[in-house]
Amino acid sequence: MDPERRDLLGAGLDPELLPVLSGRRELVAWLVLGFLVAFLVTRFVTHAIRTGRGPFRDASVGGVHVHHEVYGIFLLLGTGTAEFTWRPDGAGGALLAVLFGTGAALTLDEFALWLHLEDVYWSREGRSSVDAVLIALVVGVMLLVGANPFDTDDAQGEGLLALTVLLHVTTALVAVLKGRVVLGVVGVFVPFVALVGAVRLARPVSPWARWRYPEGSAHHARSLLRFPPGRRNRWDALVDLFAAVPPPPAPAPPGDRSPVSGPAGGPTGRGGTGRWGPSGP
Repeated sequence: MDPERRDLLGAGLDPELLPVLSGRRELVAWLVLGFLVAFLVTRFVTHAIRTGRGPFRDASVGGVHVHHEVYGIFLLLGTGTAEFTWRPDGAGGALLAVLFGTGAALTLDEFALWLHLEDVYWSREGRSSVDAVLIALVVGVMLLVGANPFDTDDAQGEGLLALTVLLHVTTALVAVLKGRVVLGVVGVFVPFVALVGAVRLARPVSPWARWRYPEGSAHHARSLLRFPPGRRNRWDALVDLFAAVPPPPAPAPPGDRSPVSGPAGGPTGRGGTGRWGPSGP
């Protein structure tokens, strides 16, 4: 018997029950780790900039504020190109996975900017960035545990695989359109989870409700009753952990001629009011 296996059995552990990460799942693990660490560090740094604490300041080039999604985009482009042209194994592959996860975190952390084409990082609309990051983490964890709808290793024919993927994606899309985003994303990987969101009542602010629930209809009334304005759920509480808006630095005392717009002030500095007005929840 293998000495390592004998030691594990002697300790009362079944080695078959231990999580084994190898091949693609090992790279996914490095990617998820890089993504999570980069997101947490980014939120820490942006909070420090917002409150004027520490040595961190907004970056600018020629007076133009450089959002951190720019670094993320370049990281994604660089690691993607390296993966297709280099395809390293071992430490090289792990490094690319970490860098890709880091780039994805930097980019998705400003998802709201893509959506609104405005610097809404500390506004109510900026919460969609945290939504995007958390959903991406859900996808990463599902891939990490081995849930991959596009994995052909155990598939019983390409036709059955294509039909299964089509069914999952269709029900997931309906769930997302009904405002059940998390159920839709998880349902791509776990059978029938998206179906639950697809058959349930749509949220009143969802695209499905706007198309299929005309104002005054029974479905519209039921949707408003089920999801009244201001209703919060567990997902909102999770988003609050990262999307809480820290207060800006206090104004300088009278007689102090230093800028009061916060770190890296000016129209695009996140420390002050600037072009977009005071930030708020």
